[in-house]
Amino acid sequence: MKRKTVNCDCAPPAVGAYSQGVWAGNILFLTGVCGDDPKTGELVGNGDMAAETKQAMENARAMLASEGLSFENVVNARIYITDFDDFGKMNDVYKSYFEEPYPARATVEVTRLAGGAKVEIVLTAYKE
Repeated sequence: MKRKTVNCDCAPPAVGAYSQGVWAGNILFLTGVCGDDPKTGELVGNGDMAAETKQAMENARAMLASEGLSFENVVNARIYITDFDDFGKMNDVYKSYFEEPYPARATVEVTRLAGGAKVEIVLTAYKE
């Protein structure tokens, strides 16, 4: 199976040795998205978890849309947060982007994220 990469200017560019996303058959694996402004590359929200989560989800929405997908196609999410006390704020924003049944998900507290982000969201989507 040949892999196809996702590279759109609608989300912050990759800053390392990775693609914004990779298709494997009809499954799209998006790279982790943070709350970076796609135009400036700067983290939004001044440390506000809700603002960062909203921007991360908007970045993910743009990447999905660039491939003809939406949040309805998402089947799995991995979320990394730097403080589990912020879980409720993140979760409130995250769930506003989905309808039941929600994707499978894991949320993990980590010590640090790139660029000082408080949240990073990794999505897997399926195209019928």
